[in-house]
Order: sequence, then structure tokens, then C-alpha cells
Amino acid sequence: MRNPCHAVEADDLMTRPDPDVITGAPDRVCRQLEAVRALAPLIAGQRNDFDGGRRLPDAVFGALADAGLFRLWLPEALGGPELSPFEFMRVVEAASALDGSVGWLVGNGGGMSRIGGYVDKAVAGEWFSDPRAFIASSTGAVGTAIPVAGGYRLSGRWPFGSGAHHAMRFMVLASVRPEDPDSPLLCCYLGRADVTILDNWHVSGLRGTGSCDFEALDIFVPAAHAHPFLGLQPTQPGLLYRMPPSSVFAWSICGVPLGIASGAICSFAELASRKSRPGTRALLRDRETVQATVGRTRAMLRAARAFLSDAMRDLMAVNETGGERLVEARATIRIANANAAETAMSITDMLAASAGAAAIFETCGLERAARDAHAAAKHVAMSPNNYVIAGRLVLGLDAGTARF
Repeated sequence: MRNPCHAVEADDLMTRPDPDVITGAPDRVCRQLEAVRALAPLIAGQRNDFDGGRRLPDAVFGALADAGLFRLWLPEALGGPELSPFEFMRVVEAASALDGSVGWLVGNGGGMSRIGGYVDKAVAGEWFSDPRAFIASSTGAVGTAIPVAGGYRLSGRWPFGSGAHHAMRFMVLASVRPEDPDSPLLCCYLGRADVTILDNWHVSGLRGTGSCDFEALDIFVPAAHAHPFLGLQPTQPGLLYRMPPSSVFAWSICGVPLGIASGAICSFAELASRKSRPGTRALLRDRETVQATVGRTRAMLRAARAFLSDAMRDLMAVNETGGERLVEARATIRIANANAAETAMSITDMLAASAGAAAIFETCGLERAARDAHAAAKHVAMSPNNYVIAGRLVLGLDAGTARF
């Protein structure tokens, strides 16, 4: 029998052509996608441990690192693949289709490898000399960075440190004048020994990400291990490192909800090929209403992805132009992120409703997909507030946020 998931997986994630602005050898991303595919049995075999441990098992995390999935945006000058934004999103989607927590950490870890394009080459070379290097980041709070000779004394507590239990380094936001809301923010990088991880990740979705709070008290951060949060100057020439950091940061995880939704369609197709509704022998897949739902979710998924890709094409095209066109492009990519998250939630909810009671069992892939999609959509990068920002700009107002 034909695999009901084949069309979804192959078309959406593995063989989908890239937009015409992709640069670099096409086999580069194919190797990454094959690495993701090869990890599917390991992930499936240990998935039940994700929720209980509230983090990825060491074997899974190590396999992701060994496959190079936490180095996707590391500059070529440092031995990384330096994927284009579109190549990056395809890999994150593919990982997220296998499991939302896996995709979330690939997006976060692979996304944070871009800091190799901002810090001094010698510093980045040291940090990424370990092939299993993973940098956890948090922008959900602001610590205090007191200037001292040679650097800063840093203190604070930061939430949502995805992958914290496996991280070798932590990126945090800090201010030299936290009492002043207009004070420029710094990105500071701490070693694992500098932080205390607080085991408070008790959540409904994305449980395997281990996104715990962590804190630091009066830790010295060398000046070479810090840079501005906004307006930073890249140390590498690639376009990726010249684009607005806030837009690139959001892009690093926007593929997660879409990947979860794609995986949910696959899970539903498999379920519908063997499950019948009570009181009838007809399989779910033979019902026209179910067929229409699956068709509609496919259209929704591809439309959301197309909007994201179109928004990124515009951002890349006008990055060097600046001015109002760049402002508009940055606002557009924000609403594309929000739309993708909302679409993913709708898709998983529609499929769960069609599956009936089967979708409430933890043994059903739809149960995990629904709660993971809803959890991912809560991230600030995909917040409905992005619509407010875009609307304000269209109406002739300012963005209404200092982080735009």
C-alpha cells in the first residue's frame, strides 16, 4: 500500500524547490535534510522520554549535534554551512515534522550559531571548536551589566533558556542602566559554569525543549564576549549577518509551527487509513468531509509558507536599501511569522477534530502536535502583537515598541 505520508513529507520538506534567491550548492541543504531523515528512528524510539524528562535525552541531543544541526548558520569562514534563510527553514521544518521539541532546538541552536558572524573570529573559533557546541539564548528579560575594566559584571535571571541542560554557553540581554527603558541593550555570553539552571519547565507543549529559567550573580563578562543587541556590526560579510538581527532571530524559529503542522497532516493521513468512526466500517479517509479537511489544511500550510518566503525575499532585496522599504519589509515578515503560527494551530486543531476521541490519547501524534503548535505560537516572535505593529506603521504611527 502507498505510504499516505509520502506525498506530504517528500513534497513539503525534502524535495521542495528553493526560492530563486537561494545561494550556495543545492546538495548542502540536501545533506542536512538527509541527516534529519536518518534521525527519525532514534527520535521515535525515545520520544516517550521527552515529556518525562522535560528535555531531550542525551542520546538524541548528541545525535542532533553530531549531524551538524546546531551549526546551520555558522559562517563558512569558521567551517560552518552558512545556510541561506530558505535552506535553514527547510531543515527546521523537517526536524519539526518529526517532533516539535526537536525542531525547536534545531531552530534555536542552529539559529544561535549565527553569532559567529558578530563576535571576533578568534572568539567564535574557540566557542565552536567543539562540534557539539550549543548556545542557549534568552531575550525574555533584561539583566544588569555594570561596566568594569575589560568588560562587565553581570547579574540577572532569564526565562525560556531552550536547551539549557545541554548548553555550553548562554546568551542573555543586559543593560548598563536597567532603570532607563531607553538604555541600549547588550548581548552577553556566559559560560555554563557561570549560570544556575532552575528546573521549572513544567508546561503543556514543547516539553522536550527543557526551556528552563537560569540566573547569574555578579559574573565577569569580557568585552569581547558582548555586543549590542541592535545596530551591531557584523564581522563576516554574508548577507545573513547584515540583515536586521531581530528579523533573523524570529526567522530562526518560524519554521517550527509549519513543520509541526506538516507532521500533523502526515500523522492524520496514517490514522485515517486504518481508523473508522464508531458505528460504521468506513475508514476516515473514505469520507468526503475528511478529504476536504485534509485538502484545506494542505492549502493553508502552503499559503502560510509562501507568505513567509515572499516576506523574506523582500527583506533580503531591500536590506541594503534601508529607509521606509526596509521598515515595511521588517513589519511584513513579523506578520508572516504570526500568520504561520496561527495557521499551524488551526491545522492541528482541524485534524484533531476530524480524528475524534483518538486525538486525545498521548499515543496519537496529533495530541502532541496540537499542544506543541499552541506552545510555539506563544513565542514573542510569532505574537499577534505583530499585527498591531504592522497596522500602526500603515496608519502613519511609529512601531510602538523599542525592539522593532
